[in-house]
Amino acid sequence: MNCFDTLRRLCLAPGPSGFETKAAEAAAELLSPLVDEVHTDRLGSVIGLRRCGRPGAKKVLLDAHLDEVGFLVVGHKEGFLQLRTLGGVDPRIMCDRELTVLSQPPMPGVIAVKPPHIMKDGDADHAIPMEDLYLDVGLTQEQAQRLAPIGTPVVYREDVFPLQGNRIAGKSLDDRSCFAILLRTLEILQQETLDVDVAVLGSCFEETSGDGALVATFAQHPDCAIAVDVTFATTHDGPKETGFELGGGPAVGIGPNCARWMVELLRRCCKEEEIPFNAEVMAGSTGTNGWEMQVVREGIPVAIVSLPLRYMHTPLEVIDSGDAEQCAQLLAAFLRRVGKEEALCQNN
Repeated sequence: MNCFDTLRRLCLAPGPSGFETKAAEAAAELLSPLVDEVHTDRLGSVIGLRRCGRPGAKKVLLDAHLDEVGFLVVGHKEGFLQLRTLGGVDPRIMCDRELTVLSQPPMPGVIAVKPPHIMKDGDADHAIPMEDLYLDVGLTQEQAQRLAPIGTPVVYREDVFPLQGNRIAGKSLDDRSCFAILLRTLEILQQETLDVDVAVLGSCFEETSGDGALVATFAQHPDCAIAVDVTFATTHDGPKETGFELGGGPAVGIGPNCARWMVELLRRCCKEEEIPFNAEVMAGSTGTNGWEMQVVREGIPVAIVSLPLRYMHTPLEVIDSGDAEQCAQLLAAFLRRVGKEEALCQNN
């Protein structure tokens, strides 16, 4: 597997929350050679199952969401498109931003912005609210209403490309980079025999509700689950206490959303495999699918493994490919060991 090509293919497939079809198709095609079966559920999540062949084997679910933040067309004004957000978007980054309207065929557009020459005093000191931003696609009012009707989804128009060292920048790395990690995990284990069945979930709706993971977890009924998502990486201007260094390895969540025996096993895997890792204290809701998966059925033991990422929910996020590889190695080590864990064997 060429990890960069896989990542780029996943990230460039459009898939805002609620409109993940193209991303799900790419994910299913990449997943298919690595598992025994793949299907897409009624909500649009992709599920792959790798069986170990042991009667009565326990099942471990690994989740990474496929949806990205995006927008919906909610109105038209003189041919310009008015937008609302799908997921958390910072309006400060939107002026003059290139977007893609997911019409048939897709159309490029650019967010309208006043040039500085005609701004009033103080205009440049404030972010323009989303309700006051309009997308210029070069159409008349009649054309805009016909070609991009209300309800048409819109995504960032960006590529995925390497920076210096191990860094990669691109759109929708949250959370397609983590689905790529799940694929890499399966590749590492491809020639190995496990004691557990493994379900790999590419979930929908995470950025807006988490319902995709909730429904798929209910259907799969795993004995435990790991939500693999991004976390905040440090920058020169950000608080060091709330982020993790790129290149410093994965973060393992600790808190009420994280089963203690799973946390201890993950930490033991890191030490035994010499994988660098960070402890991420999560005192309440983790903001991941783990929060929803934990309360499915009679309760599912959950752990959170996170990939540090800069510039979350912006058009160009940044990760370190070394961190992604370390995450995959950690998940592989966990799957090798978890079938022998007493806590899992006692789980009903």
